[in-house]
Amino acid sequence: MLLLILGVALWWAAHLFKRIAPQKRADMGDTGRRAVAVTLGVSILMMIFGYRMADGAFFWGRHPATVGINNLMMIGALYFTSPGPKKGALFYKMRHPMLTGFLIWALAHLLVNGDVESFVLFGGLGVWAIVEMAVINRAEPDWTPPEKGAIKKDAIFLAASVVLLVVIGLIHGLIGPMPFG
Repeated sequence: MLLLILGVALWWAAHLFKRIAPQKRADMGDTGRRAVAVTLGVSILMMIFGYRMADGAFFWGRHPATVGINNLMMIGALYFTSPGPKKGALFYKMRHPMLTGFLIWALAHLLVNGDVESFVLFGGLGVWAIVEMAVINRAEPDWTPPEKGAIKKDAIFLAASVVLLVVIGLIHGLIGPMPFG
């Protein structure tokens, strides 16, 4: 479990570094960008191996109803992490669509994974998304939404999200549990 906790903590640190120490991060230039990317890669590996090795208490599991809700939430998560909200007409005024999508992803996974290691992984990453939104809002209070796009863009990105869910779900089923019930 320690490896999982450290992986989540490293994810937080790498992402918040720019906001916590902006001058130090700016002084690093492109080297800092590479260092953050490597740190994030290491944190992801730590989370993957830590999650697979962890053995915590189990509170609830998959149920046909929660699997269906999870999959609907995942379509929303994929849509919000796409360029759709910024290029479309429905959510163009949303300031943090990608972080919102990430939070939806975390909540969807908590819905079907009720064990301690899932609380640490998905709960920790979900809380990170909320904190990241607050930190960005505080650091950059002035924000102008992009121009309103066409509803057609929303439809295109929503359709792409459904296709992407199927592809990700099939790959997910090859390396872990099948997400489609």
